[in-house]
Amino acid sequence: MTSIDLAAPPARVVALYLKRAHRGPMDAVGEATAVVGQGLDGSVGRSRRRQVTLLELENWQRSTAQVRSDADPSRRRANIVVSGIGLFDTRGRVLRIGDVRLAVGGELTPCERMDEVQPGLQSALRPDWRAGVFAQVITGGVIRVGDVIEWEQTEAPAA
Repeated sequence: MTSIDLAAPPARVVALYLKRAHRGPMDAVGEATAVVGQGLDGSVGRSRRRQVTLLELENWQRSTAQVRSDADPSRRRANIVVSGIGLFDTRGRVLRIGDVRLAVGGELTPCERMDEVQPGLQSALRPDWRAGVFAQVITGGVIRVGDVIEWEQTEAPAA
């Protein structure tokens, strides 16, 4: 008899975007360099607190379905789109993407530009941090589409 592995697939980076100008288009890239204290190299509009933005693909899909839209996740304007990992209520946690470590600073608030994508999308993104999170780069390195992501352990596992 063979056993069946029922474990969920690993969480992954599914898309990366750089913004070349304020309010400019988001450029999809296969890899990006995270720079400590700055954000993704080549992306504008960063601040000391909001260096990198992350969006959970499943929440984007849930929200766009709610307003009957098939808008691409790039319209949310987040730098890193992830799948298979929850971002809700993660302020203060550290996310690992390969060697890169990102400290989640808090929830992103959806702006009125989301209603330009589809009426009602701003409201659909409000509950449960669906609009994503912002983070600071605390360990730099290269992030690639397809990279496995995981939360850094904050406590020693029980023996």
